[in-house]
Amino acid sequence: MKTLNIVLVEPQIPQNTGNISRTCAVTGARLHLVRPFGFEITDKHLKRAGLDYWDKLDITYYEGLDDFFARTSGKYFYFTTKGRHVHSEVEYPDGCYLVFGREDAGLPEELLYKNPDTCVRIPMRPALRSLNLSNSVAIGTYEVLRQWDYPELSTEGQLTKYVW
Repeated sequence: MKTLNIVLVEPQIPQNTGNISRTCAVTGARLHLVRPFGFEITDKHLKRAGLDYWDKLDITYYEGLDDFFARTSGKYFYFTTKGRHVHSEVEYPDGCYLVFGREDAGLPEELLYKNPDTCVRIPMRPALRSLNLSNSVAIGTYEVLRQWDYPELSTEGQLTKYVW
């Protein structure tokens, strides 16, 4: 199976991280959490949002961006409102990392400036600030999986009271 990595840099809102953990669990994506966090991993809001899925996660923790880059390698795509490329026009290779910044500040501009070719943007109206972090992660995740033809994911469901 192909590997997709979702990276949250300094997440601040436990409900977002919980929702993202659920997205990672149901898609098989690996979750990477970069400290510091704006909450404790034991936070009840985090657990409630991803409670049934927490034990299904492949999750790694890092002490900061330097630790993250020292322990990982591959192709990184930085999701940002400042991106110069549309997220759906990029080809995502196996093992890639989708990197998302904190809800209130995004990713460090120095990091973005050093990586202009891999900064991607989800199109939105120009007068509005940004999408919710968990929505952005879901959009990015499913674009990659669509390009990969949804490997090892079920693409049809069944009714519970009837048969199609």
